[in-house]
Amino acid sequence: MPNLADFLFRSAAVYPDKTAIVAGERRISYQVLKDTVASVGHGLQQTGIRPGDRVALSCPNIPQFLMVYYGILSAGAVVVPLNILLKPKEIAYHLADSQVVAYLCFEGSNDLPLGQFGLEAFQRVISCEHFFVITGELDQDQWRGESTLSTLLTDGSLADPEDRAPEDTAAILYTSGTTGRPKGAELTHYNLSMNAVICSNLLGTGVNDSHLVVLPLFHIFAQTTHMLHAVASASTMVLMVRFEALTTLKLLAQEQISYFAGVPTMYIALNGARDELSADERQSITDTLRLCVSGGGPMPVNVLQAFEGNFNVTILEGYGLSETSPVACFNTLDQARIPGSIGRPIPGVALRLVDAEGNALPFGEEGELAIRGHNVMKGYFNNPEKTTEVLQDGWFRTGDIARCDSAGNYYIVDRKKDLIIRGGFNVYPREVEEVLLAHPDIMQAAVIGVPDDYYVEEIMACLVLREGCELSPELVKTWARQHLGDYKYPRYVRIFQELPLSATGKILKRELREWVKEH
Repeated sequence: MPNLADFLFRSAAVYPDKTAIVAGERRISYQVLKDTVASVGHGLQQTGIRPGDRVALSCPNIPQFLMVYYGILSAGAVVVPLNILLKPKEIAYHLADSQVVAYLCFEGSNDLPLGQFGLEAFQRVISCEHFFVITGELDQDQWRGESTLSTLLTDGSLADPEDRAPEDTAAILYTSGTTGRPKGAELTHYNLSMNAVICSNLLGTGVNDSHLVVLPLFHIFAQTTHMLHAVASASTMVLMVRFEALTTLKLLAQEQISYFAGVPTMYIALNGARDELSADERQSITDTLRLCVSGGGPMPVNVLQAFEGNFNVTILEGYGLSETSPVACFNTLDQARIPGSIGRPIPGVALRLVDAEGNALPFGEEGELAIRGHNVMKGYFNNPEKTTEVLQDGWFRTGDIARCDSAGNYYIVDRKKDLIIRGGFNVYPREVEEVLLAHPDIMQAAVIGVPDDYYVEEIMACLVLREGCELSPELVKTWARQHLGDYKYPRYVRIFQELPLSATGKILKRELREWVKEH
């Protein structure tokens, strides 16, 4: 039966010598990638990992991410990719909540000691039995006394991936929605396989294409719109560990990249760095870059037009969520693009607008966007209550307000009530607020998004201090940064005497946003 990893084994069988991964000076063929994946899968099974077991992965955009991700799948296990910017307490929560039995974590660097963070988290979670460090060199068999990925690369290997049913979970992607603690969206082998194939079909990508992968692979956006669909079509992936505008542009030229996906913040920076290229580099990008995709937030029209004018390329926008694998709606090359539209449903997916009770609304009315189809998750792992809230009769309630025009194009009218999208990353206010409220001098905290020219949205904390206390905005930022991933802590801090409250004492964030504009 189908396993998402079958795509890799099939591509290696048909195109064994084709370059699968470029990472700096390293070039790895599909055959070598498949052989390493098969060895990782076998090593996990020898460790005691069984089909259906959950295995967590913390790793940046390096070849080992694919080796481990597909190795976990090949063993029949469920991969749980984690954001590499999480702190130990946050990692431990994810390990415990997903009930993982093994955790593979990159060693990190002086700037980001991910290996140390991962080890601290692992030691807090009794149910997680195995910890392996992913080192930069595959033949390193120890890291500070801990086992490494090298110990899994035994002489044995899997001939084929373990059989899995279409409805079996392949990956658990964590998302918080707008409130509460992060929830693990269970995406099946069928969910992700269909989304990968449809992405390839919609984008027209194939064996002759090269992807520049700078979006983080731990995020569903890059997993599907880059990795999964590139592997399915035997394309080449050029990996970047972190985004830097000029370096990105030079790689677009040097590696003759034909396909790029990014968030609006990246396109803003790329426009700004364009004049630092040589004439030959600009021409190379124009000659080879065929298609770009933008997601993770609305693309400003002026940014889109500037990038397309600079490099004579089309940028397509779409819409999706972790719970929808992610692509649900997309603009395509065969239809007229309408600025501001997220396009139409992808094949096999239905969209509708509903009222608060879930009833379909007549044409012309705005309502909550609901999605049904092969891309919709099976539910939130071990969380039936939250699953029932968002999955009703097969329809996933997104919480986003949208409208539809007479041609069937959809438009997002308003984002989820409180969600902040900073540079393409989701930031959930309640999580930040809980950290702020743990400070002994803070009595009330409300976190909102404010417009930003670069990140599109930036994080602002609005606080009321306890009587007699004094606390500077800089000290607040330092406190938050010690307890949150770097993309989550507030860059702006405002201290008020009071915050707008409802009759029941709930902070009125809509009014608060107006307060911020006025004060």
